[in-house]
Amino acid sequence: MIIYFKNIFNDVGSVTKFAFKFFKEVVNPPYEFKEFIKQCYIIGYKSLPLVAITGFIMGLVLTLQSRPTLAKFGAESWLPGMVALSLIREIAPVITALICAGKISSGIGAELGSMKVTEQIDAMEVAAINPFKYLVVTRILATTMMIPILVIFADAIGILGGYIGINMHGDVNLFRYISKIFDSLTFLDIIPATIKTFFFGFFIGMIGCYKGFNAENGTESVGKAANAAVVTASLTIFILDMLAVQLTDLFF
Repeated sequence: MIIYFKNIFNDVGSVTKFAFKFFKEVVNPPYEFKEFIKQCYIIGYKSLPLVAITGFIMGLVLTLQSRPTLAKFGAESWLPGMVALSLIREIAPVITALICAGKISSGIGAELGSMKVTEQIDAMEVAAINPFKYLVVTRILATTMMIPILVIFADAIGILGGYIGINMHGDVNLFRYISKIFDSLTFLDIIPATIKTFFFGFFIGMIGCYKGFNAENGTESVGKAANAAVVTASLTIFILDMLAVQLTDLFF
């Protein structure tokens, strides 16, 4: 048990050191804009189909599951606002971040882990290329920028799924549906939910890069790095979400 907690504290210290190195390297030239744009394309654009399907299902299922309960109390008119609030404030950010943790963090961990094992990172250092800036900084910046955009996209698709779900058992005009949503939303619903997605993206990228960049020798370590990246990033998302809810309740 003592060894277990010792390893946890060692990992926390190593991740903290890794994060400080990122903040140091991110402001120092040269800047790898081409690699950053490439990673934004891979992380953001190529994740759109998966996020779209997930967001649509979230909105549709939430609407269909909530409608019977609200109908018992004659409160079906509250359904659009309730679905939108649930999606924007909690469900879409967390579920989208978890999907990205499984897809993106594991991919980064496996990619950098294989580069570490095959000594490609060492070869970059020999070629006078800063591997940390080229591989780590660009990926963390890309996840930090793309995850909030993916969450907003999931919000929009989820609201569309909710509209289709409502019209399965009724006939609601799209304009009235959107009006009900905007009547229910305030900036205090949107801003905290958006801010926390930047932290989700940062930690998804950082944990994936840390696990891959520090993979041990041997092909087995590549799989371990990818698996550890997913588990750690998913747990971190839940912890960050809990802290964000507490801070929002305290200050807003």
